[in-house]
Amino acid sequence: MKETLKHVDILLIEDNPGDVELAREALNSSKIRNTLNVVNDGVQAMDYLNNTGDYINVKRPDLILLDLNLPRIDGREVLKRIKSSNHLQTIPVVILTTSSAEADILKSYSLHANCYITKPLDFHQFMKVVKSIENFWMSIVVVLPPKED
Repeated sequence: MKETLKHVDILLIEDNPGDVELAREALNSSKIRNTLNVVNDGVQAMDYLNNTGDYINVKRPDLILLDLNLPRIDGREVLKRIKSSNHLQTIPVVILTTSSAEADILKSYSLHANCYITKPLDFHQFMKVVKSIENFWMSIVVVLPPKED
């Protein structure tokens, strides 16, 4: 079987610098070629995804990792906007958040999140979670939705 070296563009929407660094470290040690782009709040996320503001020439991500507890526009509203947009709705969105509240989980899935993962507090467990996201979305799910031009 021929192995393809696909490049994956990931958008991490996260306001906690420590979690950003952990995700970056886990993905840098990846066997999958990837680019991790990071925005720190919901307004930046929507600008990035809509190619507006400071993000006019950025690539559309193949995968979004979204925290729910964001400043300016919270992650629930970002998810709602992504999944209600014709040009964004096919991008897989993985909720990666500290909340384990049933209401947040149900709301996220009702807004068509592709996956909901509660961030572990332990460093090694956090690294395992990011690796499992990588393994699933970039190894097991061989075909991600195509990017629109």
